[in-house]
Amino acid sequence: MRNRFWLAAVGAAVLLVSSSTSRSALAQAYGNPYRIAEGWAQLPNGRPMGAVGKAVIDPDGRHVWAVVRCERLEDPKRFGDECRDSKADPILKFAPDGKVVKSMGGGMFIWPHGLDVDKDGNVWVTDAVATGRTPKGDKRGQIVVKFSPEGKVLMTLGTPGIEGAGADHFTAPSDVAVAANGDVFVADGHGNDGNNRVVKFSKDGTFIAAWGKSGWAPGEFHSLHAIAIDPQGRVFVGDRGNNRIQIFDQSGKTLTVPWTQFGKPSGIAFDTQGRIYVADSESDDVQNPGWEEGIRIGDARSGWVSHFIQYPWGDPRTTAGNGAEFVAVDRDGNIYGGEPAPKRLQKYVRVRP
Repeated sequence: MRNRFWLAAVGAAVLLVSSSTSRSALAQAYGNPYRIAEGWAQLPNGRPMGAVGKAVIDPDGRHVWAVVRCERLEDPKRFGDECRDSKADPILKFAPDGKVVKSMGGGMFIWPHGLDVDKDGNVWVTDAVATGRTPKGDKRGQIVVKFSPEGKVLMTLGTPGIEGAGADHFTAPSDVAVAANGDVFVADGHGNDGNNRVVKFSKDGTFIAAWGKSGWAPGEFHSLHAIAIDPQGRVFVGDRGNNRIQIFDQSGKTLTVPWTQFGKPSGIAFDTQGRIYVADSESDDVQNPGWEEGIRIGDARSGWVSHFIQYPWGDPRTTAGNGAEFVAVDRDGNIYGGEPAPKRLQKYVRVRP
C-alpha cells in the first residue's frame, strides 16, 4: 500500500513538473546571493533621480555609466519624453562610491534610452522617442549619438527627428552595442509597431546590413528592447514582446533556438566569467503569467539559470512595468539595475558564493 501511494505521489510530481506553469516556477526557484546597497547612486547638487534607462560598465571595470532621464517627472503622461523640455545632462558616469564624476548630453535628447561604451571609452546613446512624441519641427529623436569620453559629439546615426526604416533612419531605437572591431549594432524598434530589426554599421557609420521584422518566427521580433555582444562575439537580442532572447552571429545568422528561460527580457549583460545577466521588468499575470520580475543569472553558453534576484516590490497584478529594465555587472561582480518607473539606479552587492 505504501509503495502504491509513493508511486502515485511520484507520478503526480512528474505531471506537475510537466506543466508550463510549473516549469516557469522551477525556473525561478534559485538562490539570491545579493543584497541591495541602499542609496548608492547620488546625484550632484540635490538633483532628484529621474527615470533610469540603461546602465553599462566603463572599460576600467569600475565606473558605471547610466541614462538618467532628466527631471523627476511624476506625470505618467510624460513617460516617453521626459527630457523634452530639459537641459539637464541625462548621461551620467558614477564612481564606485556612487557619486557622479562626469555628465553629458543636456538638451540633445527627448527620450534617451539605450547606451553602450566601447573599448576606447566612447559613449553611444539612443533616442527612442515614440511616434507622436516629438514636437513639431524638433530635430531630436530617432538617432544614435557617439560621444567621446569627454562628451564631444563624434558621430550621429539616423536622421534627427524623422522616423523611417531605411539605411539612414530609425524608428524608436531601443539600444546599441559596439563589437570589439568597432562595428555598431542597433536594436531598432521599441514598440510592437516599430521596425523590429537589428541594424549593423561599420565603425565609421557606414550601413552594412539589417535583419528582422515584426513576427514570432526565428529572426523576427516584437518590441526588441535590448542588444548585447558576449565575449565570444555573439549578438544577443532581448525580444521582449515575444518573451525570449534570440542569439545571432554578427551577420545575422541564427545560432540557436530562442531562449525563453529568462522571462521577459528587457536588458542583457555579461561578465568575464561566462555568465549572462538578464533584467525582466515586465513579467506579470497578464503579459507573462507564472513569471516574476527580477534579474536572472545564468551560464552564457548553455543558458542554464543559476540565480534569481527577485524584485522585492513587484506586483504581478499590474502591467506598468517595474524593477530593472537594464542590468550591468562590474569587475567585482556587483550588479546595477536601471529602474525607470521607481526612478532608481540600484546596486546589488554579492554577499555569498
